[in-house]
Amino acid sequence: MNAQRTIARSIPSNPIVMMYRLYRYILPEVNAQLKAWRDLANRIPDPELKWQAIASMTSKRFHCQGGAVYAAGNLKMRHVLVPLIVAYQTISDYLDNLCDRSTSQDPQDFRMLHQSMLDALDPAAPLHDYYAYHKEKDDGGYLAQLVKTCQSCVLLLPSYSRVMEEIRRLAALYIDLQVYKHIRPEWREQALLDWWQLHKEEYGGIKWNEFAAAAGSTLGIFMLFLASSEAGLTEDEVILIREAYFPYVCGLHILLDYLIDQEEDRIGGDLNFCSYYSSFDQAAKRIRHFALQARNRVGELKCPSFHRMVIEGLLALYLSDPKVKHQQGVRHVSKTLMKNSPLTRIFFLVNSVWIRFQS
Repeated sequence: MNAQRTIARSIPSNPIVMMYRLYRYILPEVNAQLKAWRDLANRIPDPELKWQAIASMTSKRFHCQGGAVYAAGNLKMRHVLVPLIVAYQTISDYLDNLCDRSTSQDPQDFRMLHQSMLDALDPAAPLHDYYAYHKEKDDGGYLAQLVKTCQSCVLLLPSYSRVMEEIRRLAALYIDLQVYKHIRPEWREQALLDWWQLHKEEYGGIKWNEFAAAAGSTLGIFMLFLASSEAGLTEDEVILIREAYFPYVCGLHILLDYLIDQEEDRIGGDLNFCSYYSSFDQAAKRIRHFALQARNRVGELKCPSFHRMVIEGLLALYLSDPKVKHQQGVRHVSKTLMKNSPLTRIFFLVNSVWIRFQS
């Protein structure tokens, strides 16, 4: 109980405190971490792997910035949480680029690449030959260094043994998604539907594309990193966190990501789970449903105001993205989602200023 009171006191419940921590401490440290990884990526010998590593940090930097909000929940452990979250998200973004833009459509290749995401979560795991089935192989140790950074960080989390299995469960779902969505286009939808059949009894009230979207989020993993950064975490609390985040907080996260990427994915021929909605109105309705459910379910957690700020911040982060301006249907959904949500509009304004400042 004393440990829980400690972490409850450390997590901000005021949006001003949250934004101060985020912009004063967390985002500058995220940018410093990304610069270090970019410097390492610039030394990758294989030109294709080098290109994809750098491109992932350029176009998807905001994934690390958004995920690192969980480090703001425990400032005294940010020296562990920021490098851990950035390294793990960088693995995710790098491999997503490799699978999206690769000439390979081999599920064995994709699983082997993503074995790195399981190894990163187990400090006792040996490194594997992640490129064993991949055409390009020589990354100069880049991916292995990302894995080792995560392994060294999780060792410093006092309650990591309590969260490790739940985190690996979420990571396994993420990996399944990455494999199925990147195989041959004529096979992938059926593979995803077959996968959904294995899980749909556990997740009533959502659609197959929404389950798949939720599986693509790392936010549940990051929240469990934060929870394990204090001693005294209980098994019951771990289960509550996982159930609150998956599928609703995680689903909201990735549905928003797919929402703003629809035009880009259409041009690239990539799978987009928002495209399975019959209209932008239906997309707005379902995403609004996920936002409502996410807000309600985090109410059962310690410091619910923190989690609700994360939800509003997610809406602001994605809806303030410049890509929204160039897609009329997405602009409509954006206005619908921000309606009657003053906190989202505050985050939207601040994040828009930050984006202009950074560009």
